[in-house]
Amino acid sequence: MARNGSVNFRDLDRFRQQVESSLGANQVDQFIESCAKELAARLLAKVIKRTPVGQYPKGSGKKGGTLRRGWTNGKSQAASAYAGSLKVNHFGNVYVIEIINPVEYASYVEFGHRTRGGDGWVEGKFMLTISEQEVENDAPKVLENKLKKKLGECFK
Repeated sequence: MARNGSVNFRDLDRFRQQVESSLGANQVDQFIESCAKELAARLLAKVIKRTPVGQYPKGSGKKGGTLRRGWTNGKSQAASAYAGSLKVNHFGNVYVIEIINPVEYASYVEFGHRTRGGDGWVEGKFMLTISEQEVENDAPKVLENKLKKKLGECFK
């Protein structure tokens, strides 16, 4: 252990100032919102792929895919574009993006339902539940990569 040594904190102080100037309070909120939208886009991409599409006979006049289109509110656009348009709500230290499927029977396909006669059961597809678990497992890695990239921009 060194005795009577001197320590120069100017470099550390310069480092702190550089980080503070690069990441103002407004930029931190923007960064967190972009992270939330990135995770929402990943969730939407997974759940859209996993959502079943109804198969109907040619002469029936019915068209499948209503439930799948419901994830992007009926708009035919990419999941990332739709996620970018979603509003991020900020409650204290929590950022929330609400992803819903407004199709009336979405919950029945997700969790299962009784058959018409009431004597059977149709198993749920759990498309949102499974996709949510996958994104939750991937989130630390995704957020770490985004943070590394952002910090790398601060020091250029």
